[in-house]
Parts: sequence; structure tokens; C-alpha cells
Amino acid sequence: MVDIQTEIIIHCPREKVAAYAADPDHAPDWYVNIKQVEWLTPKPMAVGSEIAFKAHFLGKELAYVYRIMSYEPGKSMMMATADGPFPMETTYTWETAGGGSTRMTLRNRGNPSGFSVLFTPMMAFMMRRANRKDLEKIKRLLEQSA
Repeated sequence: MVDIQTEIIIHCPREKVAAYAADPDHAPDWYVNIKQVEWLTPKPMAVGSEIAFKAHFLGKELAYVYRIMSYEPGKSMMMATADGPFPMETTYTWETAGGGSTRMTLRNRGNPSGFSVLFTPMMAFMMRRANRKDLEKIKRLLEQSA
């Protein structure tokens, strides 16, 4: 089991951070590894929405579909995929941190299967590093536009 949680303080209001981060169309702007996003269900975001992502991770191109499992605008969003060698849940939470700032938490959980089980420790390390970079990038983007 891989379970990685990363958080950062972003000096912007919670509503602004949550609206930006929860919009899959923005994912290629702040996720280091995500290159393309395609909505498979009609907008707007809702529980049951499905979004296809194309990413590069550990030198490989990955294609996967996330389904929105829970969504509380401005508070949290959880999406999950069950296909591929590494089924994954991704959860965002946003909390007011005082002074007009937001604590954003990014959590990835999953159970690798098949051949990818052998690489679980390395994947966890690389995911933690990528998540830190992703949160630092969204922080820069949002604070520059504030």
C-alpha cells in the first residue's frame, strides 16, 4: 500500500485555491507529470464525473481515467481510478489557515498489483517528490495571480 500525504500553505483565500485545484482543466498547469486532460462526461464537476488524464511518470507515458467519488466545493474532492497496474485514490482538502491563506493537502493512496509491486518503495518516493513539486507550483501560480 502506498499512502502519501503532502500539504502546503498558499497565501490565497480557500475558495480561490479550491476552485482552481478542483478544476481538471488546470491540472496540466500545476501537475509536473500531467500533460493532457479530457472530460469524458459533461461539465460541470460532480460526483460521478469522469476525466481522462495522460501523464509521464518514471519515464513512461500513462493514460488513466479518474472518477469523482466525492466533492464538496471549497472543502474536499476525492477521485479514484481502478484501471491499470496501480489503482489510485487522490484526495484534495482545503482549510482556511488564517490571514487569508489556505492549507491544501494532497493525498495519494493505492495498492500496486502485478509487476509494479516490485517498485512500490521507489514509486512512493518519486510520488512524494512529485507531489511536493506540484504543490509548490500551484502555490506559485496562485500567489502570483493574487
